[in-house]
Amino acid sequence: MTSPCIETITLGGGCFWCLEAVYTLVDGVTAVESGYANGHVPAPTYEQVCGGDTGHAEVVRVSFDPARIALRDLLEIFFVIHDPTTLNRQGADVGSQYRSGIYFETPAQQAVAREVLAEVAASGLVRQPVVTELLPLANYSRAEDYHQHYFENHPGQGYCAMVVAPKVEKFRRTFASRVRTTPA
Repeated sequence: MTSPCIETITLGGGCFWCLEAVYTLVDGVTAVESGYANGHVPAPTYEQVCGGDTGHAEVVRVSFDPARIALRDLLEIFFVIHDPTTLNRQGADVGSQYRSGIYFETPAQQAVAREVLAEVAASGLVRQPVVTELLPLANYSRAEDYHQHYFENHPGQGYCAMVVAPKVEKFRRTFASRVRTTPA
């Protein structure tokens, strides 16, 4: 049985298709939505965000049951499935819309994220400084319908096959005990 208290955290780690594909598989996650956050244009379009002038990051809003998975665990997954050391880029995706970010909704989320960020930076697992921004969630808007469940709907598309699928596989290997065994 799940807890009636569902929390939401918003994460930016490159293309939202990658993050959505992974977090959809995480046991304890109740919903994942691709969107845009922390920019200055109200309700931007994908084309506007890709132009780099809105200030938004491509993000996923991850709703989760804290009785089944802790925020700390979600953030540990986050730091494995993207590179927190590259400013405004993930692989070939370049621009501020691809920045690494944790956008919190409560002071408790901020505190946990700050702890995990410090641990990652001090761990020696990353060789460059961590550039993940930690900010309150601002100006969030849902991405267009065709971006929702993109990997699930287009697994053979080039970007999905070459970029998203390896991240999903890395998650499955690294966090086998966290992979959902039943439908959401």
